[in-house]
Amino acid sequence: MNSGFPPVSAAEWEAQIAADLKGADYEKKLVWRTPEGLSVRPYYTMETAPAALAIESPASWQQGEVAVDVDASVFADAGATAVEELAFALAAAVADWKTQTPTVRFAGGPLFLLEIAKLRAARAMFENAGLGLRIEAVTARWNKSALDRNNNLLRATSEALAAAIGGADWIRVRAAGIDARLAENILHVLREECSLGGVADPAAGAWYIEALTEMLGQEAWKRFQAIEAGGGFGSFRESGGLEQALAASRKARESAYATRRATLVGVNNYPNPGERIEAMEEDGWRASGLLERIRLRTERHVAGGAERPTVLLLQLGDAKMSQLRAGFCRNFLGCAGFAIREGSRLEPASLVVLCGSDAEYPELAPRVLSEAQMPVLIAGYPKEHVAGLEAAGVAGFVHLGSNLPETLETWQSRLGVSA
Repeated sequence: MNSGFPPVSAAEWEAQIAADLKGADYEKKLVWRTPEGLSVRPYYTMETAPAALAIESPASWQQGEVAVDVDASVFADAGATAVEELAFALAAAVADWKTQTPTVRFAGGPLFLLEIAKLRAARAMFENAGLGLRIEAVTARWNKSALDRNNNLLRATSEALAAAIGGADWIRVRAAGIDARLAENILHVLREECSLGGVADPAAGAWYIEALTEMLGQEAWKRFQAIEAGGGFGSFRESGGLEQALAASRKARESAYATRRATLVGVNNYPNPGERIEAMEEDGWRASGLLERIRLRTERHVAGGAERPTVLLLQLGDAKMSQLRAGFCRNFLGCAGFAIREGSRLEPASLVVLCGSDAEYPELAPRVLSEAQMPVLIAGYPKEHVAGLEAAGVAGFVHLGSNLPETLETWQSRLGVSA
């Protein structure tokens, strides 16, 4: 086997990557920044990753309610990053110190490999602090949604799988946005059909996960030490530092989803236009909350007897660019529950979005505006033509830099969708 697959050095990988990039910026193209700002390279090998951590990981896990000493899931569900959840959990455990081997509840999240590394880093951190650790992993609430609910099942399954691979002692799938029976059966499938309970530390030796584990652990340890230097977790919480940190992280997450730098499928991208939603029970902050309220506003408007606003994606000019921009606007404006139509002829609609190329807009827009009896938007943001297009009567622009909820609420109001 080894003779058929000779080793490849990190230098050889880097040389091949440089050739494939053809002068493009390595950092911008291939290095991923986590929500906490950690830089993750596209690959890790034995040469580039830290030494494997010695982590005692259980060979089997259980389900059901568990008495916990520290509930760190409340930090995650309030917006905390993985680094913050780790640091706050350890700081709270040290402050409590009622048991040498505390049971800590961690919540899952959407970044699969990061969640595996988070639980592995937790064990190493607690050991470094002179503590043992039992982990109860639960699925998150903050990333579940009333929109396109089937995605909640996929999110919960991914989180439970990451918890099993990461070495949780107990796993619980919370019935947030999914049926309670399905929540329970996720664990049966993972344990009985995937046999995940029979392997101790299945992630050991995976250099990418080892590197993530090391990075998370180091950053979380620094954060933990800063809390300790400031008087410990009690002082941190009472001074308002905890809530300030969580508020800042919530704001950052909301911004990422509002600008679609992060995606919640069915919520801020790839909406299901035929779906009629009902509000989820409010149980704290959820990243989808604002967009759910926007969608419900449209549904209530229609339920009250009004017509659903219709958006015509008018494709003119360059065929490739007009199709690309129509696809973008379909997913963008569809998040408000508007009816979306596409075509190459001007037809009756509540709103028209002209989809073409930047170079063609100065010629296309005046022609469309002269015929349109409704507001006209431009798909994209042609900087050199913006002033002229606005002077001609264009009502706005929809582009990659647009704030999704702000844009949708603006056009709900302008199209008469009752609040």
